[in-house]
Amino acid sequence: METLLLWLFYISSFYAFIPGIISRIFGFRVFRKGIGTGGFALTFDDGPDPRFTPRLLDLLQKHGAKATFFVVGAHAERHPDLIRRMHEEGHLIGIHNYVHKSNWLMRPSTVRRQIQRTDDIIFGITGKRSTYYRPPWGIVNLFDFSKRRQVQIVLWSAMFGDWREKQGSERLAEKMLSRLNPGEVMLLHDRGTTLGADPDAPEHMLVALERTLQEAKLRGLSSIRVDEMIKAAESSPMHRLSFAKRLVVGLWLAWEKVFQFLFRLKTVSPENPFLHYRLRKYQGQSLMMENGAFLNKGDKVIEIHIDNRQLFEIGIHSRSTAQLAIRMIRRMNQDLPLLADRIAADEHLARAKALYGVSMLNRGPEKFGFTVLDLPSGWFARSTKFYLSVLMSVIHPAGGARLKERSEVLIPKMILMPISELLLRSEKKFPTGSQVKKRREEDYSVKVVHEAELPSATIVH
Repeated sequence: METLLLWLFYISSFYAFIPGIISRIFGFRVFRKGIGTGGFALTFDDGPDPRFTPRLLDLLQKHGAKATFFVVGAHAERHPDLIRRMHEEGHLIGIHNYVHKSNWLMRPSTVRRQIQRTDDIIFGITGKRSTYYRPPWGIVNLFDFSKRRQVQIVLWSAMFGDWREKQGSERLAEKMLSRLNPGEVMLLHDRGTTLGADPDAPEHMLVALERTLQEAKLRGLSSIRVDEMIKAAESSPMHRLSFAKRLVVGLWLAWEKVFQFLFRLKTVSPENPFLHYRLRKYQGQSLMMENGAFLNKGDKVIEIHIDNRQLFEIGIHSRSTAQLAIRMIRRMNQDLPLLADRIAADEHLARAKALYGVSMLNRGPEKFGFTVLDLPSGWFARSTKFYLSVLMSVIHPAGGARLKERSEVLIPKMILMPISELLLRSEKKFPTGSQVKKRREEDYSVKVVHEAELPSATIVH
């Protein structure tokens, strides 16, 4: 009996669990996130529903938003008027099986019949075939990958648990707004009769969605159909990267999330994240800064870190080193004053002596008031050089050629700026009534950058 159960575990893992993990983490043969172009995708599963879908369509029409509906064939068969309305109002209709049953529990031939039957229903109502498919619960099996030529499997990048009524509209709206970014594929539900869902949960989804659509307009974002997002992604430089590079990027961006969670990084502008920071103690050797003060071991510093996803997006959409540098400089110009605002309003941050980071050798940081110093030789310096070299080969417009041409300058450097210098440049003062000892503030002339080079990524010790 134990042997039989063990074999069942092996078979089920090979059939669905492992393919599911591969598709979720690496996006193998599935679409789950677009590129940052100003559009995000609203997708709705399990419908149509006579109670909630008409109200959802009214809301989308009110805000001029387009969405993608992954419909259950049995529900579509019972409510053809709602399918017809979705089509007539310009929404994309996808397949979510004929019945809401996991592909893990069905044979490949059964899944194929589920998809075909639902497609026939959609075609009978709208006169148009559907080639977009989302398996229930996002669970793909080994044979689903072979359907790539027939259907495009679509997963998601943001899920909110909107099938739970107890979450409430306020909490749901907060979660949706936190993920309201270009390229996001949001998973929502316009029906509450599925196993594990609450019947009235879509009521809260509609309230939260209206807040999200209102905020999207303020941010200049628009909801687009998944097929439009896929088309934009396929024409992007990212699509032309080799599988090996995409794998490196996937692991790199996954590490970004883990890193931010483990070290509790805060973000200067959460709605458009670029610069992250944390308050920590300096652990290196004593250094004299530009203002004459010494940075000693144990002194507090504000460690800065550039968002990996933003860095990658800027890199792959830049045609040259100069363009990449200009875009990086613009983003730093936007975020450093915002960081100064936070420091000026927070006595704990104001206690830090300096901004601190690690970067490849470049001339960019001096423009902002940073001093570039050699990183002490050792294991950290060697590992940092390897990390940033791999990073450079992926995100830099010239790719690996950059490493061969200028390998002698790709040396990790420490960048440092006194907090007083940052506040002075941003015309900010230390917190009123603060016990922080005022450090001497001097005027620094802004040096002209004669040659723009890649500011690179900052990482932490």
